[in-house]
Amino acid sequence: MDVLDPLTDGHGRRISDLRVSVTDRCNFRCQYCMPADGLPWLDREEVLRFEEIERLVELFVALGVEDLRLTGGEPLVRRDFPRLVSMLAAIDGLEDLSLTTNGYLLERDAMALVDAGIGRINVSIDSLQRDRFFQMTRRDALPQVLRGIEAIAAFPQIHPIKVNAVAMRDFTEVEALRFAEFARSTKFQVRFIEFMPLDADRSWRPDTVLAGEELRAMIDAVHPLEELPRKPSATARVFRFRDSEGEIGFINPVSEPFCADCNRVRLTADGRLRTCLFSLHETDLRGPLRAGADDGELEEIIRAAVWRKELKHRINEPGFRRPARTMSAIGG
Repeated sequence: MDVLDPLTDGHGRRISDLRVSVTDRCNFRCQYCMPADGLPWLDREEVLRFEEIERLVELFVALGVEDLRLTGGEPLVRRDFPRLVSMLAAIDGLEDLSLTTNGYLLERDAMALVDAGIGRINVSIDSLQRDRFFQMTRRDALPQVLRGIEAIAAFPQIHPIKVNAVAMRDFTEVEALRFAEFARSTKFQVRFIEFMPLDADRSWRPDTVLAGEELRAMIDAVHPLEELPRKPSATARVFRFRDSEGEIGFINPVSEPFCADCNRVRLTADGRLRTCLFSLHETDLRGPLRAGADDGELEEIIRAAVWRKELKHRINEPGFRRPARTMSAIGG
């Protein structure tokens, strides 16, 4: 496919990062994401087929997207998922192909994912204590997740491997130093992500957010930190430990929004384009795709949607409205 003019929004930001949710299904029930009883799943016909995802990604790459992250739900529950990875890894012009997973099936799929062409992996772990991991995820799965990380770490070409923990007040405070020691003693970069108002239980309140700066201060008091330069459009502030190897990062979308240079858009499992995690509106790409739209028509729809990309998420402003979809339905 020919390279087209870069995709830009109405605020002058160039879009180069696409997050694609391959399924809304998940084998965990994390408190900050899903209710204990789960959510109604999309019907199979509603979910984009592999070939449809491939075609849309090819078009986004032609429009200047360089980085692709595959998310869910939990991506590894999608049948034959490594085949999709291999299809996407073959797209000319795609520079970075990564995956976000809860790690439960990673031990099973590690070699297949590497062979398929995955480059980087983020694994969600909210506690390094088995009972507290169960409390947060409602699954007794920590040993299996840790085995999965070790399995993928056996392949040196997968780098970096990041461990993501959602920071929630009255829970994550006691995890901070444990995760710091984990980062200091392994090659994994630990990142704390502030709790966002995308939970299905609608329990989010401003006082449930444990700010990244609070966590950083807790860790810095014991293990002094030094901040590394922030890359353009990066979501995390990353620090290294002054007295040892290891890195730790803080993603602070609530307390320190990084909307000004956001370069990301999202494609949901049912083919809706979302220009912000907190978008109140979506653009249907599945419908035109299945109706026979050519690439030029799809490009026109995508450009129009991206041009309307929100300036910021407005979480901290009066009148903020949550999106109707929750995190598992949007894609992480």
